[in-house]
Amino acid sequence: MKELQGKTALVTGASRGIGAAAAQELAKLGVSVVLAARSAGDIEALAEDIRGAGGKAEAVVCDVVRYADVAAAVSRCQRAFGSLDILVNNAGVIEPIARLAESDPEEWDKVVDINFKGVYHGLRAAVPVMQAQGGGVIVNISSGAATGAMEGWSHYCSTKAAVLSLTRCADKEYREHGIRVVGLSPGTVATDMQVAIKASGVNPVSQLDPSVHIPADWPARAIAWLCTEEAADLCGTDFSLKDDAGRRRAGLIT
Repeated sequence: MKELQGKTALVTGASRGIGAAAAQELAKLGVSVVLAARSAGDIEALAEDIRGAGGKAEAVVCDVVRYADVAAAVSRCQRAFGSLDILVNNAGVIEPIARLAESDPEEWDKVVDINFKGVYHGLRAAVPVMQAQGGGVIVNISSGAATGAMEGWSHYCSTKAAVLSLTRCADKEYREHGIRVVGLSPGTVATDMQVAIKASGVNPVSQLDPSVHIPADWPARAIAWLCTEEAADLCGTDFSLKDDAGRRRAGLIT
């Protein structure tokens, strides 16, 4: 993936899980990364680790619910590294898991703000910058939940469906401007989110044995691959890692 060397990426939700793994993977490939998350200590430590390994990294405190925060993170990319070539819209939550009639309206709203509006904020802040540069890649972290209803996940399923629609809309509007927008549906990943799902005991996903979940570095490597020209035909779609065909194409298995 030598074509990624010298690029700059902004990764939201970079303090842990897929976001942290994606930042590390991109940095390893020669991408300058800006790590964005609400937890300053975690992203500062990760940025320091990346710099210690010879990479380039900056950390910026960012709540994707606030557009001003996301716009400031994009500006940080430009100031620190001169461009914004890649945006990974990764920030997302699933808690609290509850059936509709038992859900807390305020908590349900918070998930909408993070999972859906946060992705819109990323697109809104990044697209004009990429358009002015002549192109860029945006990877929205999606889920099989975008197209499949799951008990107790009304907030997560509906917001991921909305993100899939944003991916399609952004692709339709900006592909001709050189901006590639693609979704990644990683399947079940061994992160803190799966711990919360397991603890809920709701729906079949909570009954899965932890051994079936893929490691976070798999979607991280897939994100990097989606940023290459080899994956250009996937614009406007959700690329899935749930089966061997997708995993093989992304170079995760042989």
